[in-house]
Amino acid sequence: MIQLARVYHHLEPGDSDGARFLVERLWPRGIKKTRLELDGWLKDVAPSTELRKWYGHDPARWKEFQRRYARELSSHDEVLAPLLEAARQGDVTLLYSARDEDHNSAVVLKEYLEKQRRRPARRRRRPTVH
Repeated sequence: MIQLARVYHHLEPGDSDGARFLVERLWPRGIKKTRLELDGWLKDVAPSTELRKWYGHDPARWKEFQRRYARELSSHDEVLAPLLEAARQGDVTLLYSARDEDHNSAVVLKEYLEKQRRRPARRRRRPTVH
């Protein structure tokens, strides 16, 4: 199961958290790095700086933000690999810092990961030896 949690309310792991990943490009304000228990800080899965600034947490731009961010995610499979692997193994909690629990990048990321998780893991092709 992939779940979401606002980092400010979830500094320490809960019983059902599983692997915990911070999915923000910037470290959350006011939180010391030593206080937050994480399995990883995946800055590169967050929206690009340009997209984040364009969106500006404006609900009127939400649908377009979802589309643009999903497109960014689809072109960065390699940065999603740790999340997908953890999700295939067990529970995962995506930690985010936005105040709006319904309109933030972690919501889009979760939806994207849920779709990808259902697909079989890609295997590398072995080179053909002649």
